[in-house]
Amino acid sequence: MAKPLKLVSVPSTNTPGVVASAVYAGGRRVMEIPIEEAGEWSRKPGHVVWIGLHEPSLDLLRKVQAEFGLHELAIEDALKAHQRPKVEQYGEALFVVARTAQMVEGRIAFGETHLFVGRGYVVSVRHGASTTYTPVRERCEAAPKSLSEGEDFILYAILDFIVDNYMPVIEMIQEEVEGIEDGILSANQPQGQIVRLYQLRRDLLRLRNAAVPLVEVCRRLEQPGLPGIDSTLHPLFRDVSDHIRRVQEEIESLREVLAFAFESSLMTGQAQQNEITRKLAAWAAILAVPTAVAGIYGMNFDVLPELHWDYGYPLVLAFIAVICSWLYWRFRRKQWL
Repeated sequence: MAKPLKLVSVPSTNTPGVVASAVYAGGRRVMEIPIEEAGEWSRKPGHVVWIGLHEPSLDLLRKVQAEFGLHELAIEDALKAHQRPKVEQYGEALFVVARTAQMVEGRIAFGETHLFVGRGYVVSVRHGASTTYTPVRERCEAAPKSLSEGEDFILYAILDFIVDNYMPVIEMIQEEVEGIEDGILSANQPQGQIVRLYQLRRDLLRLRNAAVPLVEVCRRLEQPGLPGIDSTLHPLFRDVSDHIRRVQEEIESLREVLAFAFESSLMTGQAQQNEITRKLAAWAAILAVPTAVAGIYGMNFDVLPELHWDYGYPLVLAFIAVICSWLYWRFRRKQWL
């Protein structure tokens, strides 16, 4: 029995920056289309054009702008890719900005996704660190009934995918933090452990600043009157908000754990330094006895009585040994040695 073919998002053209460009009707893919035909297809009743771009050039954005009549300010924002998460309305179209996150070589790398949503079209623009949205497209295509809801469902699916991808980042950090916690009280802590704790805590703060503003974005998308957003999909955006709040709680919890680990690591390091200082002070006190006696004998005075005793040197050495032994015993009792 032949295996069913798996739908994948393959661009119909070799245009750089175009990941996928397809038109859908009734929740099913009709065909891949070039950018130059996207506007015409989007104006057909019951059709939705879904275009995915990755770090497009200004010329490519101008072509998309010409097809859908996108606002100039939104195009400028999509090109610069240094925006805070937000949702803005330009006439009958929405411009949504969301921040993405991925773990790259042990650090959180951030990217941006800009979404143009209007009647009959959705255009996603990815910049920086971001997972491809091909799985979102495949998931939507596997549920034609949901995809038939139109552009607002596609918007929800992408936002939900972005928020869900925060959790693997948090889980990876959580695993590393648990490993660090296990080694905090060890006698030999790695030199870079405190630096790593600080880096993780700072990265989590940046992740929180990227994720939390999406709550306000979803809240605005739930408000009635926004073009292209059906009121029946408001619960889906509330669900995304709930996921973001869960992410926020996980981040806050991890930051508290990291703060405790950071303080514990510092305190453990200070305790180790204090222990070394006590040992050095104890040995210095023990060595001070023979040093003092040797200093007296080094003055070369002929009138020192013990210089003329037959047992002078043995008595002095015995005195040094007794005092040093007594000091060693006292320091051992006080656990300085």
